[in-house]
Amino acid sequence: MLKEIPTKRPATPLLDTIDTPEDLRRLEPDQLPTLALELRAYLLYCVGKTGGHLGAGLGVVELTIALHYIFDTPTDRLVWDVGHQAYPHKILTGRRDRMDTMRQAGGLAAFPTRSESEYDTFGVGHSSTAISAALGMMVGRRMNGGDHNIVAVVGDGAMTAGMVFEAMNHCTHLNENILIVLNDNNMSISRNVGGLSNYFGRLWASKSYNFFRAGSRKVLAKAPKMLRAADQTEKYMKGMLSPGTLFDQLGFNYMGIIDGHNIAHLLEALGNIKNLEGPQLLHVVTHKGKGYSASESDPFGMHAIGKVAPLAEVQQSRKSNTASAPTYSQVFGKWLCAAARRDEKLVAITPAMGEGSGMVEFSREFPDRFHDVAIAEQHAVTFGAGLACEGVKPVIAIYSTFLQRAYDQFIHDTALQNLDVLFAIDRAGLVGEDGPTHAGSFDLAYLRCVPNIIVMTPSDEEETRLLLCTGYDHQGPAAVRYPRGKGPGAATGSDWKTVPIGEAVPRREGRDVAILAFGSMLAPALAAAEEFDATVYDMRFVKPIDENAIRKTAGDHELVVTVEEHAIMGGAGSAVNEVLMRDGYRMPVLNLGLPDSFLEHGKPPDMLRKAGLDAAGIARAIHEKLAADKIRCRAI
Repeated sequence: MLKEIPTKRPATPLLDTIDTPEDLRRLEPDQLPTLALELRAYLLYCVGKTGGHLGAGLGVVELTIALHYIFDTPTDRLVWDVGHQAYPHKILTGRRDRMDTMRQAGGLAAFPTRSESEYDTFGVGHSSTAISAALGMMVGRRMNGGDHNIVAVVGDGAMTAGMVFEAMNHCTHLNENILIVLNDNNMSISRNVGGLSNYFGRLWASKSYNFFRAGSRKVLAKAPKMLRAADQTEKYMKGMLSPGTLFDQLGFNYMGIIDGHNIAHLLEALGNIKNLEGPQLLHVVTHKGKGYSASESDPFGMHAIGKVAPLAEVQQSRKSNTASAPTYSQVFGKWLCAAARRDEKLVAITPAMGEGSGMVEFSREFPDRFHDVAIAEQHAVTFGAGLACEGVKPVIAIYSTFLQRAYDQFIHDTALQNLDVLFAIDRAGLVGEDGPTHAGSFDLAYLRCVPNIIVMTPSDEEETRLLLCTGYDHQGPAAVRYPRGKGPGAATGSDWKTVPIGEAVPRREGRDVAILAFGSMLAPALAAAEEFDATVYDMRFVKPIDENAIRKTAGDHELVVTVEEHAIMGGAGSAVNEVLMRDGYRMPVLNLGLPDSFLEHGKPPDMLRKAGLDAAGIARAIHEKLAADKIRCRAI
């Protein structure tokens, strides 16, 4: 058991011989426990250097070794779900010596990525996708005449999403030879692991049992009553000792529960299952954070970590940053508690993002009004709509990238019925090291086209609080979207204040050039404005947009510039263009925002700079537009 994260690379003589899974398969089975110890220590060291997801990867070390040992990867396909389980997989598949580049610009991605390795068979940023993808691969394999194995490794709560059960229902309809490995790390279904259940799990996965099972079914096929009785007896026995009844009823041959940290048992079970016919499900129990005491004792808190700095740096940092500024998530969490004290009908909902969304304090103070619905974004939104039907005020805290998964529920169940639901949309815009799968680049476009919705973009911490108050008091669906991390450091108040809906705020008076800034782009826009003596508006609202402010700037200036941390197409700038075109303005307009591409992971300031959304990039784009259109600016 490791008690601290190593800051020096640990000795890993056996792991150092593994460049590909083919090297792994040359080892003797009795060498694999030693390999697991070295892999776990090396994983801790790597994540300590780069930051990232920790607990899930520590829990699947033995399972990852066993899967690559039994299956002929990459010919056989491993599909991971969720992606942050896959750090050990990356280490064993030719990326060991690049792990210190993970989550850095130009380095390894935080999740499985098809363009990164042939062993990454499917891109995994969101959860609950593996079974659908694996089933598609199975059908494609059959059409192409292949005979390789396909395994979906589902874990860390991913079994809670409805998409999983849609896919499992289709699996049994097609009767493909797919294997699902359920990695149950106590974040999902079962906590029941012990000697008896482990024994029966191995029995149900054994060759002799499945040979007997298949043979007896053929014999009893001519005696339907006896066959039904045998099936019921088998299901009864499985149901007494495991959650297998559910999966059997879905049409899977369920096998489990297997100790996911016992390599010998894993090798035996996987080897026996490998060539079975029809849909198979192996239930494996692992301990999230296995092998690292802090993570084992706090699997939620140690789900992911930041970089581990040397002690001297930590002590110096504590001396110089005694009053650290809050993150936007913390601003939201503080507001949420204050709002709940003010209104007993407030109910908070999150789809498994309580910690990340800043809701821990609320969950402790108001446990009866806090609902973590697990990885079930669609349910979260419609659940909130149902609450609103009964006069309750739901606040749904959800990451921008995850709200995409509940878009139909947002439109059909909330906006169409004009229900009183507030969406607190976290991680809007770029998210840095987590990369394009987690970026919130599209929410303004997909929200503003929906009737009945109010969409707000706060520019700092205090604006976030004010717009949350405004959205809460509004009778109808409203959304406040804010970025990841910290803001510019604006002081926040504590009184309940709202702002006029659809009204922008002038932040700087100038001439010739007017910059309409949305959300996080206000600070760089103000800095760029100094170079041109430009007017700057904090637009606050994307819908309804302040048409008076747009008309005023169009009438008084030679160039209108819009800037947003969002895709240009369909975003806030497009809303400004629509007003100008409708009202007959024929003046030059410059729309700045994220390019029409998926931006890879990196440091957020570097990513914004590359996208031209820092102060220098905004100023450069304005200079180029002025020159190209031969627009006179008196300030230069």
